[in-house]
Amino acid sequence: MTVPDSWTLDGVIEAFEQHQRRTRGLRDTTLHGYAPLVRGLIREALGDDPIDVRRLGPSDVIRFVVTMTDRFSPRSMKTVGTALRSFFRFLRTEGVGDERLETAIPAVAHWRLSSLPRCLSDEQLARVLASFDGARPCVLRDRAIVFCLATLGLRPGEVAELRLEDVDWRQGTVHLRTRKTRRGEVLPLPRDAGRAIVDYLRRERPKTGERRVFVQHLGHRRGAPVSSTVVSGVVARSLRRAGVEAPLAGAYVFRHTVASRMVRRGISLKEVGDFLGHRSLDTTTIYAKLDVPALGEVALPWPEVTP
Repeated sequence: MTVPDSWTLDGVIEAFEQHQRRTRGLRDTTLHGYAPLVRGLIREALGDDPIDVRRLGPSDVIRFVVTMTDRFSPRSMKTVGTALRSFFRFLRTEGVGDERLETAIPAVAHWRLSSLPRCLSDEQLARVLASFDGARPCVLRDRAIVFCLATLGLRPGEVAELRLEDVDWRQGTVHLRTRKTRRGEVLPLPRDAGRAIVDYLRRERPKTGERRVFVQHLGHRRGAPVSSTVVSGVVARSLRRAGVEAPLAGAYVFRHTVASRMVRRGISLKEVGDFLGHRSLDTTTIYAKLDVPALGEVALPWPEVTP
């Protein structure tokens, strides 16, 4: 395909997306994330249709990326750079661009583990756990799901995959068949989570031959297993109902909360990582920032400044 001297913006984007599908096999969801960024650059640099992508220069790229830093986090800026580099390589393939456009993309500083874990306060967590009352549909199921997340620190998929035979009531344990570590794990089942699951199984769970613990209750999928998306939806509704402004949207806010509470109780990072099923201890090190007494011991003295 040859890019003409004058083209519409829609035409350029369509050609870019077709090229990415054909040569890199990118999914539509990825391309739909790239397209608005490429559109923004072209429209800001070249104006209205018709456009000539040959007029794009390094200064246009620098100006656009600097503008984007006011709208996106440093982590999200990596996506901006990836989208633009993919587009510039497409232009080179079509013979209308050169390497100067790629090298003009400014590097945005982003230090790994520079942020604090985003978790709920004790008061926020208590409000969420106390919010399951009334006669709403699926209230006992949703309560049991949230208790599994908030006491075991499970991932949404791990909750959705939990099977009836995975809970050992005599030993008071729960068996997780698959984790990111690619091996199973046996965890102690907290009393509150166990009681919530029992209440759900006895009083609300539909009659079904499904072996997954948590199932759908309404519509034609009644009795079918829930998905991780359903688990995340349960969390969103629970936070909204409790009036909690969570620092992180989705089920992972409970996972971070469990880890943070463990660290504050003096549990080692190795134990926290094992409990959460981290593949690498590096993933757990961000929680070291919450161990204030330990940080105080390693802090260097700050000399007094005298006038």
